[in-house]
Amino acid sequence: MPSKGWFNLESASGMIPETQFFEGDSAFKFLGLTRTQRLYGFIGCLIIGFALSLLGSILLFLGQLGSFAVLYTIGILVSLVGTGFVIGFASQFKLMFKPVRIIATVVFLGSVGLVFVGAFVLKNEVRVFFPTPRLR
Repeated sequence: MPSKGWFNLESASGMIPETQFFEGDSAFKFLGLTRTQRLYGFIGCLIIGFALSLLGSILLFLGQLGSFAVLYTIGILVSLVGTGFVIGFASQFKLMFKPVRIIATVVFLGSVGLVFVGAFVLKNEVRVFFPTPRLR
């Protein structure tokens, strides 16, 4: 069977650790967090991130683009930090830049950047979601 190139998920499964989440505490030794405290950190960050993103989205419909961009992005980043409580912050960063996930990571970071471009440079509600070239 021919190789599937960069999108070969079968061979990439060997690179991802087979350990369970919450197993071991090497990523959290310096914090001294227990399994329950890490779970609380994850749930807390997830709720706060969702609330900030929701508030930012409401502000978008009220026409406040700057506030939307800031709150929405902070909400996304707080939610992302929440997953760091589950698998460890260093492990999460390493996994984000694995060859299998690099495209998703670049698209994610690019879309966060485009939210700011749409809100502060283009100053148009529609272009925050659908960046298109300006036609004169």
